Amino acid sequence: MESNTKKQITVQVVVDSSLENVWECWTTPEDIIHWNTALDSWHTPEAENDLREGGRFRYRMEAKDGSMGFDFSGTYDEIWFHHQIKYTMDDGRKVEVIFSFLGDATQIEETFEPENENPVEMQQEGWQAILDNFKKYVEAL
Repeated sequence: MESNTKKQITVQVVVDSSLENVWECWTTPEDIIHWNTALDSWHTPEAENDLREGGRFRYRMEAKDGSMGFDFSGTYDEIWFHHQIKYTMDDGRKVEVIFSFLGDATQIEETFEPENENPVEMQQEGWQAILDNFKKYVEAL
């Protein structure tokens, strides 16, 4: 299989909500558990978030039928309040999330290094699906 190391994938979404509200929903564990899933058959029953440089996050992602699950976790490298979050996942891959205010809406652009086990297209679709769920969640509030 071709190595995906150091390639980058970018996904994005525009959310019809203020930058402040988008930031809060993105970073608050009580909100994260409601939107952090790529498939309806999965959920995030637990979320922990120490939002500071050097702080850690952990989101428990599980199939609703209990057949499988994993922790999505890492360490924050840089945080620019209401603008940008950079972190390193526990497997060493880097992620950058940029929040841009667009008048009455907020754009989120997420760039990440793919892992080597799954096709790049599948990873892009999964991360995009999570962003799309975030949009639905925030806009329904």
